Amino acid sequence: MTVPEASATVAVELERLRGTVATGFARVEGSLSVLVERSDRNERDVQQLRMDTAQDLGELRADVESLKRARWPLPAIGALTGIAGAAAGFLALFAR
Repeated sequence: MTVPEASATVAVELERLRGTVATGFARVEGSLSVLVERSDRNERDVQQLRMDTAQDLGELRADVESLKRARWPLPAIGALTGIAGAAAGFLALFAR
């Protein structure tokens, strides 16, 4: 093998190697862009989920407050029932 022939063989092999490296880099770049897109989509989804959760939590708090306002005053009803029972008993005692 002569020197120009060896040089040509090395040049061909270097060109193949360059093509292989370029193809590998293109594949890696494609994979990275897919990962970046997924990451961006996940960030948007998390942000939307946070906003939805905050809105639902606000609605739940409003519902709890309305339930608190609408609940029956059980201690007052119990006291009135006791007084009414005592009065009925008193009347029954003296009605005889």
